[in-house]
Amino acid sequence: MSEATKDRAERPEEQQSSMPVSQHNQSQGRQTQEREKVQQPPIKMYRTVDRLMVAAPMPGMEPEDIVVEVKPDGRLLLHGELRGLLKDIKELLVDEWSAGYYQREISLPNSVDGEHANVNYGNGVLVVTLPISQQNVPAVLTLAKTGAARGERVGNVGHQTR
Repeated sequence: MSEATKDRAERPEEQQSSMPVSQHNQSQGRQTQEREKVQQPPIKMYRTVDRLMVAAPMPGMEPEDIVVEVKPDGRLLLHGELRGLLKDIKELLVDEWSAGYYQREISLPNSVDGEHANVNYGNGVLVVTLPISQQNVPAVLTLAKTGAARGERVGNVGHQTR
């Protein structure tokens, strides 16, 4: 028996549990505070003849906390920074999902014009519509708030967003 195994055997309260951390912490009566977690949201990417569309769930965000970047090398960066983590005055009892910092980097299959992109955020989903172009046009895109937890950035080209 190795020294580490002996140590764990002598201290059963520290043995690994098969239950999720949140349930383990809850069953042990420990207080755990919510921490900011970096998340890579899943995406769906679509292409038509003249545009690329990328959709990513980013729940819990306000439009002004989202930034979309089109890089000169053809990468798309999605950033979202949550402002409202639980403060130290609350006891976190169960932690099975996160609304936290979102970061996703995507290599685009086509050159796009970032300056004329449309970006919409509603119902917790970010949708970026990028016109396909001959060369990449980099841009940093932010959203204007259009309602409660809704926002958009209209690049004034192509189809209307509504």
